Amino acid sequence: MGLFDLAGQLLGQGQGDDSKSQLLQAALGLIQNHPGGLQGLLGKFQESGLGDHVASWVGTGENLPIQGEHVEQALGGEQLAALAQQAGVPAEQASGSLAALLPDLINHLTPHGQVPQEAALPEGLGGLLGKLMS
Repeated sequence: MGLFDLAGQLLGQGQGDDSKSQLLQAALGLIQNHPGGLQGLLGKFQESGLGDHVASWVGTGENLPIQGEHVEQALGGEQLAALAQQAGVPAEQASGSLAALLPDLINHLTPHGQVPQEAALPEGLGGLLGKLMS
C-alpha cells in the first residue's frame, strides 16, 4: 500500500475525519520537529532494536511493518500521549495509526534510499502535507 492509499484511509470519509487528519499532521510534525529531524527520529527506532525495519523504510525495497507497541517503545509514553492528545484520540489508537503510517511516510521522504539533508525536509513535508490534505 502506498502513502497516498494509506493517507486516503487515514483521511477517509466517515466519523473521526478530524482526528485522522490530526494524526497525519502529528506524524509529519513529529518528523519535522524531532531533535535531529528525520535522522534523529530514525535513530530512536534504531535504538529500540528496529534497525532492520528502519533500513527497509529508507531503502528501496519492501517496508517491514511495525506494531503500535514498537512506536510507544521508540517514542516513549509521554511523547506518544502528547501526539494522541494533539489528535484527540487514545494513545493506543495513535500508536497503531502511527505504526501503519510511519513506514510508508518515511519511505516516501527517502525516495532514493537516503535520508535527505535536514534543510530540504521541511519543504518536502509541507508539500506532502498540502497534497494529502487537498
